[in-house]
Amino acid sequence: MTKLKAVITGVHAYLPDYKLTNEELSKMVDTSDEWIMQRIGIKERRILKGEGLATSDMGAEAVKGLLKKTGTNPKDIDLIIVATVTPDMFFPSTANLIASKAGLKKSWGFDLAAACSGFLFGLETANRFVTSGQYKKVILVGADKMSAITDYTDRTICPLFGDAAAAVLIEPSEEEGVGVIDHSLHVDGSGAVSLNLKGGGSLNPASHETVDNKMHYTYQDGKAVFKVAVSKMADVSVDVMTRNNLSPESNLWLVPHQANMRIIEAVARRMELPKEKVMVNIHKYGNTTAATIPLCLWEWEDQLKKGDDLILTAFGGGYTWGAIYLKWAY
Repeated sequence: MTKLKAVITGVHAYLPDYKLTNEELSKMVDTSDEWIMQRIGIKERRILKGEGLATSDMGAEAVKGLLKKTGTNPKDIDLIIVATVTPDMFFPSTANLIASKAGLKKSWGFDLAAACSGFLFGLETANRFVTSGQYKKVILVGADKMSAITDYTDRTICPLFGDAAAAVLIEPSEEEGVGVIDHSLHVDGSGAVSLNLKGGGSLNPASHETVDNKMHYTYQDGKAVFKVAVSKMADVSVDVMTRNNLSPESNLWLVPHQANMRIIEAVARRMELPKEKVMVNIHKYGNTTAATIPLCLWEWEDQLKKGDDLILTAFGGGYTWGAIYLKWAY
Protein backbone atom coordinates (compact mmCIF):
# COMPACT_ATOMS: atom_id res chain seq x y z
CA MET A 1 0.00 0.00 0.00
CA THR A 2 1.38 3.40 -1.01
CA LYS A 3 1.86 5.77 1.90
CA LEU A 4 -0.01 9.05 1.63
CA LYS A 5 1.90 12.31 1.92
CA ALA A 6 0.43 15.70 2.76
CA VAL A 7 1.44 18.22 0.10
CA ILE A 8 0.94 21.95 -0.24
CA THR A 9 -0.82 22.53 -3.57
CA GLY A 10 -1.38 26.28 -3.37
CA VAL A 11 -0.65 29.38 -1.31
CA HIS A 12 -2.16 32.85 -1.20
CA ALA A 13 -1.91 35.87 1.08
CA TYR A 14 -3.71 39.04 2.06
CA LEU A 15 -1.92 42.22 3.13
CA PRO A 16 -3.70 45.37 4.37
CA ASP A 17 -3.14 48.44 2.23
CA TYR A 18 -1.87 50.76 4.96
CA LYS A 19 1.91 50.89 5.43
CA LEU A 20 3.21 52.05 8.80
CA THR A 21 6.75 53.27 8.14
CA ASN A 22 9.61 53.83 10.54
CA GLU A 23 9.38 57.53 9.85
CA GLU A 24 5.77 57.59 11.03
CA LEU A 25 6.64 55.54 14.11
CA SER A 26 9.37 58.03 14.99
CA LYS A 27 6.65 60.65 15.36
CA MET A 28 4.77 58.44 17.81
CA VAL A 29 7.61 57.25 20.06
CA ASP A 30 11.30 57.99 20.64
CA THR A 31 12.78 55.90 17.82
CA SER A 32 14.25 56.27 14.34
CA ASP A 33 14.61 54.40 11.09
CA GLU A 34 18.31 53.83 11.81
CA TRP A 35 17.63 52.42 15.31
CA ILE A 36 14.95 50.02 14.06
CA MET A 37 16.87 48.84 11.01
CA GLN A 38 20.07 48.18 13.00
CA ARG A 39 18.35 46.21 15.75
CA ILE A 40 15.45 44.53 14.00
CA GLY A 41 15.66 44.98 10.23
CA ILE A 42 12.12 46.25 9.66
CA LYS A 43 11.45 49.18 7.33
CA GLU A 44 7.66 49.15 7.31
CA ARG A 45 4.71 46.99 8.32
CA ARG A 46 1.09 46.62 7.18
CA ILE A 47 -1.73 47.66 9.52
CA LEU A 48 -5.40 46.69 9.14
CA LYS A 49 -7.40 49.90 9.25
CA GLY A 50 -11.17 50.23 9.28
CA GLU A 51 -13.96 49.95 11.80
CA GLY A 52 -15.11 46.42 12.55
CA LEU A 53 -12.26 44.69 10.71
CA ALA A 54 -10.48 41.81 12.42
CA THR A 55 -8.30 38.76 11.87
CA SER A 56 -11.12 36.80 10.22
CA ASP A 57 -11.49 39.46 7.52
CA MET A 58 -7.85 39.11 6.50
CA GLY A 59 -8.04 35.33 6.74
CA ALA A 60 -11.19 35.18 4.63
CA GLU A 61 -9.58 37.25 1.87
CA ALA A 62 -6.53 34.96 1.87
CA VAL A 63 -8.78 31.88 1.67
CA LYS A 64 -10.99 33.30 -1.10
CA GLY A 65 -7.88 34.17 -3.10
CA LEU A 66 -6.48 30.68 -2.54
CA LEU A 67 -9.69 29.00 -3.70
CA LYS A 68 -9.79 31.12 -6.86
CA LYS A 69 -6.10 30.60 -7.58
CA THR A 70 -6.30 26.82 -7.24
CA GLY A 71 -9.70 26.47 -8.89
CA THR A 72 -11.12 24.85 -5.76
CA ASN A 73 -14.82 24.72 -4.96
CA PRO A 74 -15.40 26.06 -1.41
CA LYS A 75 -17.78 23.15 -0.78
CA ASP A 76 -14.92 20.69 -1.32
CA ILE A 77 -12.95 21.91 1.71
CA ASP A 78 -13.15 19.35 4.52
CA LEU A 79 -11.33 21.22 7.28
CA ILE A 80 -9.96 24.67 8.06
CA ILE A 81 -7.29 25.24 10.72
CA VAL A 82 -6.49 28.81 11.73
CA ALA A 83 -3.22 29.55 13.52
CA THR A 84 -3.68 32.82 15.40
CA VAL A 85 -3.16 34.54 18.75
CA THR A 86 -5.44 37.42 17.81
CA PRO A 87 -8.82 35.74 17.33
CA ASP A 88 -11.76 38.01 16.63
CA MET A 89 -13.17 36.86 19.98
CA PHE A 90 -12.84 33.93 22.37
CA PHE A 91 -15.76 32.21 20.65
CA PRO A 92 -16.92 31.49 18.06
CA SER A 93 -13.54 30.51 16.67
CA THR A 94 -11.90 32.54 13.95
CA ALA A 95 -11.92 29.37 11.82
CA ASN A 96 -15.70 29.34 12.16
CA LEU A 97 -15.95 32.97 11.05
CA ILE A 98 -13.53 32.56 8.13
CA ALA A 99 -15.40 29.47 6.94
CA SER A 100 -18.63 31.48 6.88
CA LYS A 101 -17.10 34.51 5.13
CA ALA A 102 -15.29 32.38 2.53
CA GLY A 103 -18.24 30.08 1.81
CA LEU A 104 -16.79 26.87 3.24
CA LYS A 105 -20.23 25.35 3.81
CA LYS A 106 -19.19 21.75 4.34
CA SER A 107 -16.04 22.11 6.44
CA TRP A 108 -15.42 22.06 10.14
CA GLY A 109 -12.49 23.75 11.79
CA PHE A 110 -10.74 25.18 14.81
CA ASP A 111 -8.19 27.74 15.98
CA LEU A 112 -4.68 26.79 17.06
CA ALA A 113 -2.68 29.09 19.34
CA ALA A 114 1.10 28.64 19.30
CA ALA A 115 2.12 32.27 18.72
CA CYS A 116 4.84 32.62 16.07
CA SER A 117 5.13 28.83 15.75
CA GLY A 118 1.44 28.51 14.95
CA PHE A 119 1.84 27.79 11.25
CA LEU A 120 4.30 24.96 11.98
CA PHE A 121 2.05 23.39 14.60
CA GLY A 122 -0.90 23.77 12.24
CA LEU A 123 0.98 22.22 9.32
CA GLU A 124 1.87 19.09 11.29
CA THR A 125 -1.72 18.90 12.54
CA ALA A 126 -3.04 19.16 8.98
CA ASN A 127 -0.47 16.55 7.93
CA ARG A 128 -2.02 14.05 10.34
CA PHE A 129 -5.57 14.70 9.14
CA VAL A 130 -4.60 14.36 5.47
CA THR A 131 -2.43 11.25 5.83
CA SER A 132 -5.23 9.54 7.75
CA GLY A 133 -6.93 9.17 4.38
CA GLN A 134 -10.17 10.77 5.56
CA TYR A 135 -9.46 14.38 4.58
CA LYS A 136 -8.87 15.34 0.95
CA LYS A 137 -8.68 19.14 1.14
CA VAL A 138 -7.51 21.04 4.20
CA ILE A 139 -6.88 24.77 4.40
CA LEU A 140 -4.36 26.08 6.91
CA VAL A 141 -4.44 29.81 7.62
CA GLY A 142 -1.81 31.81 9.49
CA ALA A 143 -3.34 35.15 10.42
CA ASP A 144 -2.80 37.82 13.05
CA LYS A 145 -3.90 41.38 13.61
CA MET A 146 -0.97 42.15 15.86
CA SER A 147 -1.78 45.87 15.86
CA ALA A 148 -4.70 44.99 18.15
CA ILE A 149 -2.34 43.83 20.92
CA THR A 150 0.57 46.22 20.34
CA ASP A 151 1.28 49.16 22.63
CA TYR A 152 2.16 52.08 20.37
CA THR A 153 3.65 54.01 23.27
CA ASP A 154 6.29 51.30 23.88
CA ARG A 155 9.33 51.94 21.67
CA THR A 156 10.67 48.43 22.22
CA ILE A 157 7.49 46.70 21.01
CA CYS A 158 5.68 48.87 18.48
CA PRO A 159 8.28 48.59 15.68
CA LEU A 160 8.08 44.81 15.67
CA PHE A 161 4.66 43.79 14.50
CA GLY A 162 2.41 43.97 11.46
CA ASP A 163 -0.91 42.54 10.30
CA ALA A 164 -1.36 39.90 7.57
CA ALA A 165 -2.91 36.57 6.65
CA ALA A 166 -1.77 33.74 4.40
CA ALA A 167 -3.34 30.40 3.58
CA VAL A 168 -2.21 27.11 2.06
CA LEU A 169 -4.20 24.27 0.53
CA ILE A 170 -3.03 20.85 1.72
CA GLU A 171 -4.01 17.65 -0.10
CA PRO A 172 -2.98 13.97 -0.09
CA SER A 173 -0.53 12.57 -2.62
CA GLU A 174 0.86 9.12 -3.33
CA GLU A 175 3.79 10.55 -5.27
CA GLU A 176 7.25 9.89 -3.90
CA GLY A 177 9.59 12.76 -3.12
CA VAL A 178 7.06 15.44 -2.21
CA GLY A 179 5.18 16.64 0.86
CA VAL A 180 5.81 16.89 4.58
CA ILE A 181 8.73 14.62 5.46
CA ASP A 182 9.82 15.33 9.03
CA HIS A 183 9.17 17.61 11.97
CA SER A 184 10.56 18.57 15.37
CA LEU A 185 8.17 20.68 17.46
CA HIS A 186 8.55 21.80 21.08
CA VAL A 187 7.00 23.78 23.93
CA ASP A 188 8.43 25.11 27.19
CA GLY A 189 5.97 26.94 29.43
CA SER A 190 8.75 28.32 31.63
CA GLY A 191 9.31 30.86 28.86
CA ALA A 192 5.95 32.45 29.59
CA VAL A 193 7.59 34.99 31.91
CA SER A 194 9.55 36.45 28.99
CA LEU A 195 6.96 36.56 26.21
CA ASN A 196 3.26 36.77 26.94
CA LEU A 197 -0.03 38.62 26.96
CA LYS A 198 -1.24 38.56 30.55
CA GLY A 199 -4.72 40.06 30.39
CA GLY A 200 -8.05 38.73 29.19
CA GLY A 201 -7.78 35.06 30.10
CA SER A 202 -9.00 33.14 33.15
CA LEU A 203 -5.91 34.14 35.16
CA ASN A 204 -6.42 37.88 34.67
CA PRO A 205 -9.96 38.51 33.38
CA ALA A 206 -10.52 41.89 31.75
CA SER A 207 -11.03 44.65 34.30
CA HIS A 208 -10.22 48.32 34.85
CA GLU A 209 -7.02 47.16 36.54
CA THR A 210 -5.85 44.97 33.63
CA VAL A 211 -6.57 47.77 31.16
CA ASP A 212 -4.86 50.43 33.29
CA ASN A 213 -1.80 48.19 33.65
CA LYS A 214 -1.66 47.55 29.89
CA MET A 215 -2.00 43.82 30.41
CA HIS A 216 -3.82 43.37 27.10
CA TYR A 217 -0.71 44.22 25.11
CA THR A 218 2.17 41.93 24.13
CA TYR A 219 4.98 41.82 26.67
CA GLN A 220 8.50 40.76 25.69
CA ASP A 221 11.84 40.63 27.45
CA GLY A 222 13.78 41.26 24.25
CA LYS A 223 17.24 40.17 25.37
CA ALA A 224 16.03 36.92 26.91
CA VAL A 225 13.86 36.04 23.91
CA PHE A 226 16.58 36.86 21.36
CA LYS A 227 19.11 34.55 22.99
CA VAL A 228 16.75 31.58 23.28
CA ALA A 229 15.21 32.10 19.84
CA VAL A 230 18.59 31.98 18.09
CA SER A 231 19.68 28.80 19.84
CA LYS A 232 16.37 26.95 19.57
CA MET A 233 15.65 27.77 15.91
CA ALA A 234 19.22 26.98 14.88
CA ASP A 235 19.47 23.77 16.91
CA VAL A 236 16.19 22.33 15.69
CA SER A 237 16.86 23.26 12.05
CA VAL A 238 20.32 21.68 12.05
CA ASP A 239 18.93 18.59 13.78
CA VAL A 240 16.28 18.14 11.07
CA MET A 241 18.94 18.70 8.38
CA THR A 242 21.23 16.10 9.92
CA ARG A 243 18.72 13.32 10.37
CA ASN A 244 17.45 13.76 6.80
CA ASN A 245 20.96 13.93 5.27
CA LEU A 246 20.44 17.43 3.94
CA SER A 247 23.40 19.65 3.14
CA PRO A 248 23.87 23.30 2.23
CA GLU A 249 25.02 22.15 -1.21
CA SER A 250 21.64 20.56 -1.94
CA ASN A 251 18.77 22.65 -3.27
CA LEU A 252 17.76 23.62 0.26
CA TRP A 253 15.70 26.65 1.22
CA LEU A 254 15.36 28.11 4.70
CA VAL A 255 11.93 29.55 5.44
CA PRO A 256 12.38 31.26 8.82
CA HIS A 257 9.91 33.07 11.00
CA GLN A 258 10.38 36.80 10.41
CA ALA A 259 10.91 38.23 13.91
CA ASN A 260 14.36 39.80 13.77
CA MET A 261 16.89 40.01 10.96
CA ARG A 262 19.77 39.15 13.28
CA ILE A 263 18.00 35.94 14.35
CA ILE A 264 17.43 34.94 10.72
CA GLU A 265 21.09 35.57 9.85
CA ALA A 266 22.31 33.59 12.87
CA VAL A 267 20.17 30.57 11.96
CA ALA A 268 21.33 30.70 8.33
CA ARG A 269 24.97 30.79 9.46
CA ARG A 270 24.47 27.70 11.63
CA MET A 271 22.95 25.93 8.65
CA GLU A 272 25.76 27.25 6.39
CA LEU A 273 23.23 28.52 3.85
CA PRO A 274 23.94 31.42 1.48
CA LYS A 275 21.71 34.49 1.62
CA GLU A 276 20.07 33.69 -1.69
CA LYS A 277 18.60 30.48 -0.19
CA VAL A 278 17.02 32.24 2.79
CA MET A 279 13.55 33.74 2.43
CA VAL A 280 13.45 37.22 3.99
CA ASN A 281 10.66 39.80 3.83
CA ILE A 282 10.79 41.15 7.38
CA HIS A 283 11.80 44.58 6.08
CA LYS A 284 8.45 44.91 4.27
CA TYR A 285 5.99 43.33 6.67
CA GLY A 286 7.56 43.05 10.12
CA ASN A 287 6.57 40.20 12.42
CA THR A 288 3.11 39.02 11.41
CA THR A 289 3.34 36.09 13.85
CA ALA A 290 1.57 33.02 12.42
CA ALA A 291 1.49 34.57 8.95
CA THR A 292 5.23 35.07 8.40
CA ILE A 293 6.15 31.62 7.05
CA PRO A 294 3.24 31.27 4.59
CA LEU A 295 3.85 34.88 3.51
CA CYS A 296 7.37 33.81 2.53
CA LEU A 297 6.04 30.78 0.63
CA TRP A 298 3.62 33.07 -1.22
CA GLU A 299 6.33 35.56 -2.19
CA TRP A 300 8.84 32.90 -3.29
CA GLU A 301 6.29 30.59 -4.91
CA ASP A 302 7.43 31.37 -8.45
CA GLN A 303 11.06 30.57 -7.54
CA LEU A 304 10.30 27.18 -6.04
CA LYS A 305 10.51 24.03 -8.12
CA LYS A 306 8.92 20.66 -7.59
CA GLY A 307 11.11 18.56 -5.31
CA ASP A 308 12.90 21.51 -3.68
CA ASP A 309 13.84 20.92 -0.04
CA LEU A 310 12.44 23.42 2.46
CA ILE A 311 13.08 23.75 6.17
CA LEU A 312 10.46 25.89 7.90
CA THR A 313 11.44 27.09 11.36
CA ALA A 314 10.00 29.38 14.01
CA PHE A 315 10.15 30.45 17.64
CA GLY A 316 7.21 31.88 19.53
CA GLY A 317 5.80 33.12 22.80
CA GLY A 318 5.72 31.21 25.98
CA TYR A 319 7.87 29.34 24.47
CA THR A 320 7.05 27.38 21.31
CA TRP A 321 9.50 26.42 18.57
CA GLY A 322 10.26 23.88 15.90
CA ALA A 323 11.15 23.00 12.34
CA ILE A 324 9.42 21.12 9.54
CA TYR A 325 11.10 19.58 6.51
CA LEU A 326 9.02 19.34 3.36
CA LYS A 327 9.61 18.83 -0.33
CA TRP A 328 7.78 21.27 -2.58
CA ALA A 329 5.06 19.57 -4.63
CA TYR A 330 4.62 21.83 -7.68
